[in-house]
Amino acid sequence: DLQVIYRLVWYGSSLDVNREVNNGRGPVDYKISYGKKNSTLVEFKLASNSKLKQNLAKQVEIYKAASETERAIKVIMYFTEKEYEKLCTVLNELGLADCKDIVLIDARDDNKESASNVTIAK
Repeated sequence: DLQVIYRLVWYGSSLDVNREVNNGRGPVDYKISYGKKNSTLVEFKLASNSKLKQNLAKQVEIYKAASETERAIKVIMYFTEKEYEKLCTVLNELGLADCKDIVLIDARDDNKESASNVTIAK
């Protein structure tokens, strides 16, 4: 669902946005480009993925080489505190904790008050 919503963000853009691009080493989730020399890969992962560490360490680098690009963004979604803790451990082990090309999406439902219950101070 997140990938479908992500595609809608690019609707009407002058950029070329392609899903499941397979340049020979498996399909990357998205490749966004403005000409051959200006492209970025976007790979979505769930923190619960049993191969998360392996994928973060190698998968996108292989896709980058196959797509002849230097840029890639890794988007990781987590649904529980336990998943978040596992994710932080993996990122620290790989030396990626401060990587600007990794986007974390907090999809927990136990740490946010419903907007209908929020009171706005005047």
